[in-house]
Amino acid sequence: MVKKTLVGLLLLAGLLTAGCGAQPPAAGPAPTQVTTSIGATSSEAPASPSMAASTPVSVDIPKIGAHSSLVQLGLNPDKTVEVPPVSAPMQAGWYKLGPTPGEIGPAVILGHVDGNKQAGIFFRLHELAAGDKITVGRQDGSTAHFTVQKVEKDSKDAFPTDAVYGDTSTADLRVITCGGAFDTKAHSYVDNIIVFATLDKA
Repeated sequence: MVKKTLVGLLLLAGLLTAGCGAQPPAAGPAPTQVTTSIGATSSEAPASPSMAASTPVSVDIPKIGAHSSLVQLGLNPDKTVEVPPVSAPMQAGWYKLGPTPGEIGPAVILGHVDGNKQAGIFFRLHELAAGDKITVGRQDGSTAHFTVQKVEKDSKDAFPTDAVYGDTSTADLRVITCGGAFDTKAHSYVDNIIVFATLDKA
């Protein structure tokens, strides 16, 4: 059994409230490691195709007209996840402490639903459905092609941590933004829109 790290839990405090422009709250203590343990053990064979590691540089979602370069996102000093600047809501980012898109495991891309009084890169993310396509351009010149498996709207109070950040034996992609009603007191949306996608066969 592959061990899960604490990174997924750590990310929640930042992503769930800061992912769409709110100020991130303080998180708990940092884990001793901030790398993710991903993939199958030597006795397990991947259940899907995979690609060698390569930094992602762009994301395209044709159905909703979303195209963005990708900035690399890590952790803030308070150990919450970084997000693209709200002043540039059309900018998406890749969480660099997880796998690269195409590798075994859950690669994570996130962006704003809105910001700076305008629609964000993932304003229409909720419109995606099973079968829709997402492509990620990679630094080595290759392109990772993904097919959406499902789209969820989850309350930030009941975020599916294991489903999003848990180890997998497939090459997966999660695309996350905010959604639902806007909480004016918290300056944040109450839900997350989460797209689950899997790497296509060559």
